[in-house]
Amino acid sequence: MSEFIPLSVPNFGPREAELAGKAITSGWVSTSGGKVTEFEEALAAYVGMPRAVACNAGSSALHLAAMAAGITRGDEVIVPTLTFIAAVNPLTRYVGAEPIFIGCDDSLCIDPNAVEDFCANHCELRDGKLYNKATGAHVKALEAVHVFGNMADMPRLVAIARRYNLILIEDATEALGTQCIDGPFKGRFAGTIGDIGCYSFNGNKIITTGAGGAVVSNHPDWAEHAKHLSTQAKADMLQFLHDEVGYNYRMTNVQACLGLAQLERLEGFIAHKKELYDHYVAALDGVKGLRILPFREEECRSNHWFFSLYLKDSGLDRDTVIEKLQAERIQTRPVWALIHEQADYPRNEAYALDKAEDYRKYIVNLPCSTNLSIEDCERVCQAVLAL
Repeated sequence: MSEFIPLSVPNFGPREAELAGKAITSGWVSTSGGKVTEFEEALAAYVGMPRAVACNAGSSALHLAAMAAGITRGDEVIVPTLTFIAAVNPLTRYVGAEPIFIGCDDSLCIDPNAVEDFCANHCELRDGKLYNKATGAHVKALEAVHVFGNMADMPRLVAIARRYNLILIEDATEALGTQCIDGPFKGRFAGTIGDIGCYSFNGNKIITTGAGGAVVSNHPDWAEHAKHLSTQAKADMLQFLHDEVGYNYRMTNVQACLGLAQLERLEGFIAHKKELYDHYVAALDGVKGLRILPFREEECRSNHWFFSLYLKDSGLDRDTVIEKLQAERIQTRPVWALIHEQADYPRNEAYALDKAEDYRKYIVNLPCSTNLSIEDCERVCQAVLAL
């Protein structure tokens, strides 16, 4: 039997071992240490923002973003239903707010037409604030998740956010390196276009610090507040005085060393992801009713984080495909279960769900590690074609 092909795993080398080893031998392994600041500065420089706030997870980054943006109990936030649940929990339940779920368009990102319809026909503007007609609550924010590294339709979403005075939060946890190459935001990276943006460096992301995340913002005071909250809100470091409830959300020095090394390799990772994606498209797209879902290519350079095999016209069953590929020692997965159906979220409003339900039923994510060889990619393709 051939070697196991995982879905998405870290790609570490000598540089990561060198920098992390230096942190370990220096004794600076926890949240103190100069490499955290160095990583924040390197990340900010890469995405073109004045500062970045490193933290211990993408979920922590989103929680910090919600608090920095002033989302609180009684507010409502427009969110996608087709995403990982950690994109929604921190912006809503963590801070006492309520979600309004919206389905996706063919990019798998939140559908701007449905967002516009909800705001125009289910809400009303009063004194510069948007209110939900059904609940009477203030709709304060809109979340754009760049699903699988595919840029959401930011020109439309920015226009909607401005029209209805919504805070625009970008979940770019899967989209580090995704960049606009044309249009009104040409040159801007995912996470830097809205009011505040978040990244993840989890073990399966395009770069990883093992676990980690970061916040950037076009409001300098929001970024400063996020940093303050991430360090237990210490107002006086020496005397241990705290001026609000804070959190232990800081990244460690060892993690930051991994991040610095990974950032050096990011553009190479993105190039290899594109090569793998193109190979899947050439081998599978349009064959036996199979499709490889596209990324926005005309206006965006995607990081091509995850690849989606779409089975609807193939006659193949999603779970059977996953099971048969697992028997060939190839790891795949379905797209996430829709969030509006989970936990206690079924009591919240949900709109324009048809495409999200369709993609949930028919998508299988294929192996996409940055160290996946073309030979193993071809092995995956042949296994799929043999189903």
